[in-house]
Amino acid sequence: MNVNVTDLHRREQRFPAFDAAGLAGTSFKPEHFREIDADEAIDGFFEIHAENYMGDGGMPHRLLESIRARHPVSLHGVCMSIGGEAPLSRDHLDRFRALVDRYEPAFVSEHLAWSTHDDVFYNDLLPLPYTKATLARVADHVDEMQEAISRPILLENPATYLLFEQSTISEQDFLREIVRRTGCGLLLDVNNVFVSATNHGTDAWTYLSSFPLHHVGEIHLAGHAEDADAQGRKLLIDSHDGPVADAVWTLYERVIARTGPVATLVEWDADIPAWPILKREAMAAAEILARQAPNRMLGHRHG
Repeated sequence: MNVNVTDLHRREQRFPAFDAAGLAGTSFKPEHFREIDADEAIDGFFEIHAENYMGDGGMPHRLLESIRARHPVSLHGVCMSIGGEAPLSRDHLDRFRALVDRYEPAFVSEHLAWSTHDDVFYNDLLPLPYTKATLARVADHVDEMQEAISRPILLENPATYLLFEQSTISEQDFLREIVRRTGCGLLLDVNNVFVSATNHGTDAWTYLSSFPLHHVGEIHLAGHAEDADAQGRKLLIDSHDGPVADAVWTLYERVIARTGPVATLVEWDADIPAWPILKREAMAAAEILARQAPNRMLGHRHG
């Protein structure tokens, strides 16, 4: 099923209909609220994890409502378990839909991963084999999610640490076919590409060269940690606990040279730094975007 026209955009909106296309943004952390609120120069967007806002009220919603009144927001799900064998949770879908209706996000996204099995929730985004059976299941789950929220989603490529012998479809072709079947878009996480390629001994740019870039509606950047596997080989972890690595910036610049300016989000979810540090990371992305659209940069408003 292809979702094109949505009830969300037909009804009167509660918040300004900001255009986030081509902007740089950051994760919204409540500890940064005062500095963000006082910063009149911010021209970007903020991402929130949906599961952090599934309560009905309280301080988190008061802060988010204030942010949303001035800036676009991206709603990023981490627990839908789109790749799981079990049906999607109806309760979770209802809560997710309520957030979409409440905050009218510029982008809505989820992961190509699974996190639940037999009523057990795993606090991780786990990979799945790329087969015809999983392709059909993921497409059905994307359709179900899009039907529930009355709008298309962006599906994010995962960071992976192992490969499945059962896989018969490349990740790029798997995502390409999901887009064709469901009408969803893609969220390209460049750090995930670099992490996965390093872990599997492949080339990140070769992967990106065959990625369906024309379906990408948002890009993620993040930091990663370096570890070693049982054989002592380098193993990268998608940790989101530090600045974006130079190699990831290089890949990102090459992607933007092909796609033009695509809304880009810097994720930083652990060991969260002071706001000026996080803002500086987003401004680095904005400077790259500005080479394609020089009239818009985070931190600088232009007429």
